[in-house]
Amino acid sequence: MYILILGAPGSGKGTQGNILAERLGLPKITTGDLIRTAMQEGTPLGVAAKKYYDDGKLVPDSVILSLIKDQLARPEAKEGAILDGFPRTGAPSWTASRAPPRRPSSSIGRWPSVGSG
Repeated sequence: MYILILGAPGSGKGTQGNILAERLGLPKITTGDLIRTAMQEGTPLGVAAKKYYDDGKLVPDSVILSLIKDQLARPEAKEGAILDGFPRTGAPSWTASRAPPRRPSSSIGRWPSVGSG
């Protein structure tokens, strides 16, 4: 099961994500944490993200998707994950290897319902 938590900064995404992760036994993947960790560790994706971050720009979906894809490949995400703050843009963002079976019908937030496909 994959759960997307969307909302404005300070709207409670992190709090609700923590509750859901604990209750469902799923890992919580937070895009902000992934970016900060990758930059601190100096990984290739972190270096790429830092260039945008230092310029005050949004880190592109391609970098975010690669970071998320790495997390979804981990054994603890085998049954799903809580995605906090992803997708961040209206662009179709389901290119991760464990994507839902269908793509959205448009690029503006019409995601398939649970169990569809």
